[in-house]
Amino acid sequence: MRYLHSMVRVTDLQESLDFYCKALGLVELYRNEYSQGRFTLIFLGAPDDVEKAQESKSPLLELTYNWEPLDGSEPEQYSQGRNFGHLAYRVENIYETCQRLADAGVEINRPPRDGHMAFVRSPDNISIEILQEGSTLEPQEPWLSMPNTGEW
Repeated sequence: MRYLHSMVRVTDLQESLDFYCKALGLVELYRNEYSQGRFTLIFLGAPDDVEKAQESKSPLLELTYNWEPLDGSEPEQYSQGRNFGHLAYRVENIYETCQRLADAGVEINRPPRDGHMAFVRSPDNISIEILQEGSTLEPQEPWLSMPNTGEW
């Protein structure tokens, strides 16, 4: 047995791609559009996992976008349940990653005050844990004195 991917439903495809790819730094590996079922699947991988992912040897993140209903009804609204915790990514430098996210307009819900861990949320309210690779970095400002905001 081997772990393949996690799937999250997204309500705005472009906003989600901007978050996951431009701000967070994931890479779109491939996408499949299913016009009969009216949905799109986009598979993302972490940059360091792209080569392994292309060989189906690394877990991926699957974004599922359900197209607007043909009958003119409102699209499905997704609720956040406690049964899904978070996605987690290890990064080379947590401070640089959090700064890139903040510069892209992403709220840092749990700043990396400890030089090791931070949390943000996607446009669809999916909690993302960011962990420092290797040794914990020396605590530094502005992160050290930044308060928590919202939930993660």
